[in-house]
Amino acid sequence: MSIHMHMRAVAESEIRDDHTWLAAFMGEAWENQPAEYAAGIAVSIEKVWGAVNDLYAAADVLDADAAKPWELPIYGGRPVAHGTDADPSNPPLGLLEPSGVLEAADFLANVSFDELWNVAGAKLVWSRGHEARTRQEFLDCHRRLAGFYGRAAAAGHAVVRAVWA
Repeated sequence: MSIHMHMRAVAESEIRDDHTWLAAFMGEAWENQPAEYAAGIAVSIEKVWGAVNDLYAAADVLDADAAKPWELPIYGGRPVAHGTDADPSNPPLGLLEPSGVLEAADFLANVSFDELWNVAGAKLVWSRGHEARTRQEFLDCHRRLAGFYGRAAAAGHAVVRAVWA
C-alpha cells in the first residue's frame, strides 16, 4: 500500500478554513500533481515522512538552545478539524500559515544536511549495504522540501498538507 504526505502551496486568501473544502482542494491538487510538481507548488513524500522529521529533529542535537523550526517542514502548522458532518474517509489535513512557511524555508535553507545526517543517519538506514542509496534519497527529499518551502515563502503562501492512503 502506498501512503503519501502531500503538501501544496497556496495564497492564504484563497483558503477556506473548512475541512470539506480543503479536502476537495487537495484532492484536485493530488489529481493534478504532475503539473503542480512541475510548477513548484506541490511536493509529496511517500511513506517516510516520519523518518524525514527524525532527520530534522537532529537539529536539536546540533543546537540545543535553538527554537524548534525543524518541526515545521513535516508536521508544522495546525490540524484542520473535521466538521460534525464530515466524511470520516477524508484525509487528515494541516495548515501552515505564511509566517510558519517562512520559518520552515529559513530552517531548510540554513541547516546542514551533512551535519543532520552525521547525527541521525545511522538510525535512518534500514538495511546494511544501502547506506549510500538511503542517504541520497534523504538528500533528494531535503532538496525538494527546501526548494518547495523556499518558493512558497518567497510568494508569501501558506502550505496545506494532506495524507493520502
